[in-house]
Amino acid sequence: MAESYAGKIRRKSLKKQHIVDVAAGRSPADLVLKNAVYLNVFSNELCRGDIAVAEGLIVGMGSYSGHLEYDMAGHIVLPGFIDSHIHLESALVSPAELCRALLPHGTTTVVTDPHEIANVMGTDGIDYMLQATEDLPMDVRFMLPSCVPATPLDEAGAVLDYRAIDPFYDHPRVQGLAEMMNYVGAVAADNQVLEKITAAQAHHKKIDGHAPGLAGMDLNAYVAAGVYSDHECYDMEDALNKLRLGQYIMIREGTAARNLDALVPLLTPQYADRCMFCSDDKHPSDLLEKGHIDYNCRRAIALGVDPIIAVKAATHNAARYYQLNNRGAIAPGYLADFAIIDSFESFQVQMVFKKGKLWYDGAVKPFDAPVIDQTLVNRAHDTFHLPKLKLEDFRDPRPRAVIGLVDGEIVTTDNGYATKVDLEQDILKIAVVERHKSTGHIGVGYIQGYGLKRGAVATSISHDSHNIILVGTNSRDMAFAANRVVENHGGIVVAENETVTAELPLEIAGIMTDQPLEQVNEALEQAKAAARAQGANPGIDPFMTLSFMALPVIPTLRLTTRGVIDVVTQRYV
Repeated sequence: MAESYAGKIRRKSLKKQHIVDVAAGRSPADLVLKNAVYLNVFSNELCRGDIAVAEGLIVGMGSYSGHLEYDMAGHIVLPGFIDSHIHLESALVSPAELCRALLPHGTTTVVTDPHEIANVMGTDGIDYMLQATEDLPMDVRFMLPSCVPATPLDEAGAVLDYRAIDPFYDHPRVQGLAEMMNYVGAVAADNQVLEKITAAQAHHKKIDGHAPGLAGMDLNAYVAAGVYSDHECYDMEDALNKLRLGQYIMIREGTAARNLDALVPLLTPQYADRCMFCSDDKHPSDLLEKGHIDYNCRRAIALGVDPIIAVKAATHNAARYYQLNNRGAIAPGYLADFAIIDSFESFQVQMVFKKGKLWYDGAVKPFDAPVIDQTLVNRAHDTFHLPKLKLEDFRDPRPRAVIGLVDGEIVTTDNGYATKVDLEQDILKIAVVERHKSTGHIGVGYIQGYGLKRGAVATSISHDSHNIILVGTNSRDMAFAANRVVENHGGIVVAENETVTAELPLEIAGIMTDQPLEQVNEALEQAKAAARAQGANPGIDPFMTLSFMALPVIPTLRLTTRGVIDVVTQRYV
């Protein structure tokens, strides 16, 4: 029998009574962090005292006793860290497994854009991720995919207009509309783009941006359309152009794009209130070796940033931006989300609490993965629909554009045209194969800077439509590698002489797996080693970089299922 409104108010009032009694010192707290040195994000100072918790909330600082007490002497208590923009799918593991990986780094809230899986499964992908993140010991908030596909010239597994995503705004964990990558459409006043922005505003939600290098009157138009933030800033000029027009700047430090060092000058009293940290895309090795938002803080402090400013960018600023008004601070009424570190200098996370419950103290406490509707599970494991590929599918003697790679970046250059593979000039064949609806579309071009000398590399991670993207020295190995990806229901394959030299199956929508992070990382690193043994450029991530070559919203040239496209003009070349 459903609880009545009066019954709900009565139950919550009793909890509130307990909160007030604990805060006033009339009742013992559920939890007390004794002798704490904690960061006050309002007064920008370190304060001292006990931190009392009741019903998952911070209720007071001062002198308290509780049923459960921890001595914080020698530690610094911080609000739990918030990643302001992440694609969970990019870690290659299930959301529950990613949660186990992020908790040791003090992350208690992430804001995710599920456009990777939505490009494969449409609204079923959004439902899948909402169910897969329900009641995890890390709060997962959602921004709804704005660009499925990324542009009208791309081919994804679905096409989502504002009507398709509109019902999701009623979900309590949905914060707004995710990165508006189609900035060309926004600036051109494309009706479908503006409908999505207008619908989000009608629900009083945030709209995030994605507009690398946009400036001048075009940037004015983009901001005027209603886009509030950007995570694609790569230098101070780009960032300040946007900040001066009122946009919030998400300082990104991910696997494919690392912008923190270039944007550190933003983390000063003049600009820092408009800045927050994000990771965007993080591969397993980065999570295991460097960390998450804690790494951003550690790196920023090492570069001379005031620790208080760094921590606020990791906590309070993101909470304010997304109107998550009960987190991002240590004060009465805020969630008892804590990241407890040893010092600002080494910035090593020692303990993590979520809503007053200890989830990490050197090891992650066990928890069960959420139950996902079996229909969605079955759908996620059957996302490849295309005939077997032949070497003739990749033979094309006509001149094709050459995509130029830039070490350490995901932007590209226009390197002219080629008619064949030329290993001496490091010109390889690249292709994108449509895999969702068996259209038979295969885009072919050339790429310079990848470095491969033998064989082929194929992956079903190709942002954002997640068709099969592959690069190779010969058509036979390219066909073999792509067919192996299909046999595995997705993933990464490195091949030579029609033999697999390394692979990582990704059976969930072709972009994730249920396997443990450490196991996935081991297979991924073996695949990287195999690609580099076959000549892949050590200055790039052979898979992450390749996956972005299919994203037709980042300058200059990209490859879709229909051919090479100039991103600036949105025309085929």
